[in-house]
Amino acid sequence: MFSLVRENIRIAFDSIKNQLLRTILTVLIIAIGITALVGILSAVSALENTISSDFSSMGANTFNIQRYKFTARQQGGDRQKVNPIISYQNIRDFVAQYDFPYTKTSVSFVGSSTAEVKFENKKTDPEVTAIGANSHFIQNSGLEVDLGREFNALEVENNSNVCIIGSDLVKALFKDDNPIDKTISVRGFKFKVIGTLKSKGATFGNNQDLRVIIPLQKARSIFTNANINYALSIMVENKEMLEGAQDDAIITFRNIRGLSPIEENNFGIERSDDLINRIGSITGILSTAAWVISIITILGSSIALMNIMLVSVSERTREIGVRKALGAKQSTIAFQFFIETIIIGQFGGLLGMLLGVLLGLGFAAAVDFKFSIPWAAMIWASFITFVVAIISGSYPASKAAKLDPIESLRYE
Repeated sequence: MFSLVRENIRIAFDSIKNQLLRTILTVLIIAIGITALVGILSAVSALENTISSDFSSMGANTFNIQRYKFTARQQGGDRQKVNPIISYQNIRDFVAQYDFPYTKTSVSFVGSSTAEVKFENKKTDPEVTAIGANSHFIQNSGLEVDLGREFNALEVENNSNVCIIGSDLVKALFKDDNPIDKTISVRGFKFKVIGTLKSKGATFGNNQDLRVIIPLQKARSIFTNANINYALSIMVENKEMLEGAQDDAIITFRNIRGLSPIEENNFGIERSDDLINRIGSITGILSTAAWVISIITILGSSIALMNIMLVSVSERTREIGVRKALGAKQSTIAFQFFIETIIIGQFGGLLGMLLGVLLGLGFAAAVDFKFSIPWAAMIWASFITFVVAIISGSYPASKAAKLDPIESLRYE
């Protein structure tokens, strides 16, 4: 039995060598479908891993008050409703009035996304993000201090010239030196570095490690834009109290905005786990699109594989007749063609998986996402190519097995 299988495999490889061009084209067609499936699912997985890790680091017990909801509806390219910015007076009133137990409220704003930071004779390109924040910003944002410490409430209120910098800023200005207690310059103002942040990487091209965080009041005196939009983030110590804390925050902020009971919120409120679920639904659509594209391509490849095997049967009619005349059974002939079809299908599947993984890896590297090997997609790809090979090889194998040996020997 094993010797027969080994002989059929040898014959299959000989046949593949004799039809090399057609085999390569068929393998490439199969590979395209598998590449589409594995490549797109790899990219989707990298996107989901990166965004989920970024939001989940904020914690499931955190919610934000912002100008718009994440899913602000649009009509004709414009928002249906223009919400007012969250002003400094809004956030002052909120901090003063919001007293839900066991909560910490973070206040922040982006002063500039093109700041230039200097240290002695070194300076960065003007691409550093300067953030003004209070003492709860680091913890509420899911950031971690690497060296030094966070600034405290007194430093925020007293306009202290201290700052915390990202890991890429440390590399750019200090390299291997310890940056703690060193003095840097932001817009001509001197700040003592009291802490550095652990690396967070980049999301959608936004480098989260290239930033400097300054106490809120000091930042307000440096960045004096007329329409600064502030952000509020509230962390609850006990997740079971999250709903109550969120409802209380909505009521408080509605009162601050002077909204009547019948008016809709003119601000957005988002929870980190809501964003993760929403992103999951988006990536689910992309995954479905990947399956549709790959299935259409694989259907085409299965037809191509069936055609090449039918051509192979026609070209090897005399060979089949000789083997039957020598005593080969129908099952033996059919098995030979099945083996050949499966080998071609698996070559296409392996090539497609390799190209798909490389495609996903290249995408993740280009946009700095967290790549992970899509094992589930690869397992499915192997299964699909095997099924395609069986389906595509069934008819040619059956046709070869049913050939009349006498007519086959007379075939020219």
